[in-house]
Amino acid sequence: MIGIVIGGPTGVGKTSLSIKLAKLLNAVIINCDSMQIYKYMDIGTAKIREDEKEGIPHYMFDIVDPIDKYSVGDYYRDVNELLKDFEKQNKNVILVGVTGLYINSIVKGLSKLPEADLSLRKVFENLSTEELYEKLKELDNEAAEEIHPNNRVRVERALEVCLLTNDKFSKLNKQNIKGNNYNFIQIALETDRKILYDRINYRVELMIENGLVEEAKNIYEKYNTEKNKIKAIGYKELFDYFDGLISQEEAIEIIKKESRHYAKRQFTWFKRDIDYKWFDLGQIKEEKIIDEILNFLNIFMA
Repeated sequence: MIGIVIGGPTGVGKTSLSIKLAKLLNAVIINCDSMQIYKYMDIGTAKIREDEKEGIPHYMFDIVDPIDKYSVGDYYRDVNELLKDFEKQNKNVILVGVTGLYINSIVKGLSKLPEADLSLRKVFENLSTEELYEKLKELDNEAAEEIHPNNRVRVERALEVCLLTNDKFSKLNKQNIKGNNYNFIQIALETDRKILYDRINYRVELMIENGLVEEAKNIYEKYNTEKNKIKAIGYKELFDYFDGLISQEEAIEIIKKESRHYAKRQFTWFKRDIDYKWFDLGQIKEEKIIDEILNFLNIFMA
């Protein structure tokens, strides 16, 4: 079975291309954005609206509460269950999103790592991200070099695996088991960095106009005592505003800045993977990209 991945930084234009391609291929679309799996967080995560889906079935949206933990292992399990059903139906699939770990777990497989250890996680809660990162450097410097120092979730997981196995996360993480029979063509989209950043800034302004502050306030009130578990850009900044720590204007500027930085990290992640075929939306039209993808498919299936 053949599948397609459409990756690339946030705001680059993946949604539009995926809808057009899904129509041509009679495909379903599977979300690969780790923030869009959460319920209620629609505007701030740029979740596709029902009217934008144009009748194409979409999966892996709105499946857990904002304060619930959901790991790449959970994603691996849930998506591979979907793919088993789609394979029986001889159904084409398109994976769309920005979360490289999620994509890789489906395309390349996932290593069989130990389950989360609640007692260790309790210990981690009393340590700063910097302290955890320094400990990871001691135990597995290669893993530390591959993980951003501020990415607490990944730092915790890598350190947890090292401590539970007395081995290196960087080694164990490469011993992957693929959980489906799809062969994926990997496409990534890009555009001029300044154009992308301007688009991200404008998109944040549209989010505010479309009710992001109200959406964030509802979540803030619903999960107030556990709101610190919610790390999504666009929400944690507005939580600080609701707490009186910053002004609304400051929160909006921080959201823009963090969104741009996030896009930069995503771009770096995808560029490291040599299996992606890149298309610059500033240089080539969607129609031409679709033609080339269809040509890839014909060659791949020949």
